[in-house]
Amino acid sequence: MSRKRRVLFLCTGNSARSQMAEGLVNHFRGDRWEAYSAGTKPAGYVHPLAIRAMAELGVEIGTQRSKSVDEFRDAQFDLVITVCDDADRNCPVWLGRGRRVHIGFPDPAAATGSETQRLAVFREVRDGLRRRILSYLDRFERSAGEEGMDDP
Repeated sequence: MSRKRRVLFLCTGNSARSQMAEGLVNHFRGDRWEAYSAGTKPAGYVHPLAIRAMAELGVEIGTQRSKSVDEFRDAQFDLVITVCDDADRNCPVWLGRGRRVHIGFPDPAAATGSETQRLAVFREVRDGLRRRILSYLDRFERSAGEEGMDDP
């Protein structure tokens, strides 16, 4: 078997969206991809509602940790995917190796209301990540990483 492809998910706090994306890829595509996540200003924890929403799919992210993008500066990735909804203001810039694409999602950690209402937002983002990220990785594999591949 050929080597696994590597993907890095970037966001600002690395507590929810990028953590969920990392967990989804390692769980559902771990035979072909190694996923990592990082943030420019790591929150220092994985959001409890992200852990809970992912556990509903049987994906354990409670052992993951919030990491700084600096840990990965010299690492090589096939893809670097920013997942912040507002790319201009909130998404970090990747200066390392790897094709960079943006697939934005709203920040579930910013949700307000009751715990039930906030968990519903985490579920929506989780489901969107699962659908859009996994589909993009599958298309990337089929195109063998061609430069002309349409972005998401």
